[in-house]
Amino acid sequence: MRVLALAPLAAVAAMALSGCAGFQPLYAQDAVVKNLAAIQVDAPAGRTGYLLRQHLDDAFVKDHGAAPAYEMALTIAEARYPRGVRVDNVATRYEYVLTTGYTLKALPSGAVAKSGQVRVELTYDSADQPYASISAQQDAQDRAAEEAARRIELELAVWLANGGHTAKAQK
Repeated sequence: MRVLALAPLAAVAAMALSGCAGFQPLYAQDAVVKNLAAIQVDAPAGRTGYLLRQHLDDAFVKDHGAAPAYEMALTIAEARYPRGVRVDNVATRYEYVLTTGYTLKALPSGAVAKSGQVRVELTYDSADQPYASISAQQDAQDRAAEEAARRIELELAVWLANGGHTAKAQK
């Protein structure tokens, strides 16, 4: 009975939303998807750089067979702060901060097309067992790298959707 009462309301809501003129999903634009797939990511050496590059390649749906149209250089700064210190001065919780700067250059000219920076902060528990503590820290690095990649992807997708790729041809 309740479902039947909500059906007309749902129909009215669907009609109202379908009337939103000019709405287009961000990734529905061919230029966004094509240009994201044409970005070659150069990350610093180390575990976090590797994780970040892998997450970005996955997010961009990297086309390894095509010549890159852009090159992205990354910089990484990591910090770990003890939080939740016990009476015996041992931290049981840490805050991990990953700051990633990126510079996107158009190829072959090498002109800077876009640059930016993202910062990811998260916390994790530190166990008394050494292996568990190392595992928790590595998990935090992976989660931070994944979130940083997601934020960079979103910034670039918005930039491309707003015509950022056309600036490449002008430089």
